[in-house]
Amino acid sequence: MRAEQARRDRRRRLLVRGTIGLVLLAVVGGVATAIATDQNSPRSAPGIPAHPRTTAEGRTTPPPWPAPGDPAAAVAAAGLPMLGAEGTELHIHAHLDVLVDGKPVEVPALVGIDEAARRISPLHTHDGSGVIHVESPAKADFSLGQFLTEWQVSASADHLGGLKTDATHTLRAYVNGRPVDGDPAAIPLNAHDEIALVYGTAAENAAVQVPSSYAWPADL
Repeated sequence: MRAEQARRDRRRRLLVRGTIGLVLLAVVGGVATAIATDQNSPRSAPGIPAHPRTTAEGRTTPPPWPAPGDPAAAVAAAGLPMLGAEGTELHIHAHLDVLVDGKPVEVPALVGIDEAARRISPLHTHDGSGVIHVESPAKADFSLGQFLTEWQVSASADHLGGLKTDATHTLRAYVNGRPVDGDPAAIPLNAHDEIALVYGTAAENAAVQVPSSYAWPADL
């Protein structure tokens, strides 16, 4: 009887150990799956808004508009995070032309980049070409308003920085050569879009050839 009881006790211990092992495997597997899922999910990139801002806040002065001295503050004003590296989940580019009184205004380098802190916004410029880089760790929509706020240039349907519309001056926005009504800050940034903001008198604007495309380099 004692031997039989010992065998029963051993079987119970083995069953308990087996059950605990299965539970641990399930927990570990579930955690691993959750981590993998979270890494591949847009929710794994905190600070990327589900809906971009459609207004632009910043300077209300005439051009030129250099890159902000405090890029991190400008990026925060746009509602975006500063990252340790460029994101790869969404990687597209748009191009911005700003034409004032018939002349181009430079879109400066290093908008959205803090070189000293080695931090970068998912929305930024590397040079003065007007190419806007959208390199995000999460798939999301981005807007011209976010970029203009990072650039610290206020804009709406009736002004661009300190340039205001009046009886003789107009502000027109174009995407791929087609006019866009309303607030230009609401324009979405799509892959290889050519965006143009044109301000001036009727005569100055008539002399402007609004670009309908941009000569994209092969690596963009």
